[in-house]
Amino acid sequence: MSRTLGIVAGATVALAMLAAAGVEATHTRDYPRKHKVFYHLDEPGTAKAIAVLTNMQNHVDTVGWQNIEALELVVHGPALKTFLAKDLDPEVRGKLEKLMAGGLRIDACQITLGRQHLEARDLVEGLTAVPSGVVRVMELQELGYAYVKP
Repeated sequence: MSRTLGIVAGATVALAMLAAAGVEATHTRDYPRKHKVFYHLDEPGTAKAIAVLTNMQNHVDTVGWQNIEALELVVHGPALKTFLAKDLDPEVRGKLEKLMAGGLRIDACQITLGRQHLEARDLVEGLTAVPSGVVRVMELQELGYAYVKP
């Protein structure tokens, strides 16, 4: 019985790997351009941050890092407090670390930092302070990035 389960489990894994390879092959055949995309987060709360980071990871898992030219997250307004180093949720940290290891850039609004009496050093390591989150959104759109606001 356990031999049969092992064979079934092995076959299931093999089929899943083939399916994943097929998705990527279809993507590169049907849409050969690399993605330049940014996600926009301005809503507060750990749950919202987790949802956005999960969407981003799903994007990466679907097309592969090799098919992504640039991936950014622009954070401003009430969402910024979610990324304070001293209060960072462990699940948010894990998702951030995985995405940043692949090449994610995160832009944090300097205006929001000032209004919330914070400094860039108060944020989780790896975030880049930009003069204005809204201006960064506009700049990325002008540069041809796809805009996603989950």
